This record gives sequence, C-alpha cells and structure tokens, in this order.
Amino acid sequence: MTLENLLAIRQLMQHSADAVALRKLLEAARRNLADAQIPQVSADNRFDAAYKCVLQCAMLGLWGNGYRTSTSQPGHHQTAIQCLVHTMGVAPDEIIVLDALRRQRNITDYEGDPVSEATLATCLRQAARLLAHTEQWLRAHRPDALGDA
Repeated sequence: MTLENLLAIRQLMQHSADAVALRKLLEAARRNLADAQIPQVSADNRFDAAYKCVLQCAMLGLWGNGYRTSTSQPGHHQTAIQCLVHTMGVAPDEIIVLDALRRQRNITDYEGDPVSEATLATCLRQAARLLAHTEQWLRAHRPDALGDA
C-alpha cells in the first residue's frame, strides 16, 4: 500500500510540518532514547520511552513527507511504523521487528505484562538504530529540521 492509498482511505492526512516542528519532535525522540537508557528506571518504563522514540521517528518520516496519521482511526501506531518503508526507506525486516515491539507495547500497556530484559534490549537497540537512520534521512531530505539548511 502506498502513502497515497493510505491518504485515500483516511489512514493518513496531509500535514505540513515546518522545520521548528520537526526539530522539536526530533529532540523529543532523542530525550526519550536517553531516558530509556537510565538503568535505575524499571524495564517497563525504559521500554515505553524507547518505544516512544521509535514512534516519534516514524512520525518524523511521515511529517517530513507531508503526512501524518489520522489519530481518529484505529491503528495509527501500526500505520506510522509500517509507513517507514515508504517514508524513510527502512528495510521490511526492520519494520517486522518494530511492529513486534508495537504489539509488545500494547500487551504491556493494556494487559500489564512485564517487559523482559531481552525485549528491552531489543527495543533500545532498534530505537537507537531508527533514530540514527532518521537523523541521516533528515540530513539528506530535510536539513532544515537539523538546522543545517
């Protein structure tokens, strides 16, 4: 499914994000990843912060391409993550892992299941990789968001 198809079925909306908005969201993603690395915080809350970094990176990809998810539609986290292949060229095998982390986040948030150390480590690793990818993509496609324009 393309971004245009998702727009047509109202999973996405057109969105014009200026450099300031992109920069603020990027800084939030960086803060969340930093918070996720504090060992004195519980695994559940560290996982949640790392997952927020992933979601914020996915939103940066959408915003940088002129879209945002329709939060009135169910599954907007899933849509944002699965759009990464189109917005920033993230490999499909990476998206599978990110989507599994999204499902784990739902289980943790809505059923109270604790996050394992292995799952936390995976989420931290994936969040760091995606943040680095996002920064590289922004540098190439939206340098104004980094203040490099």
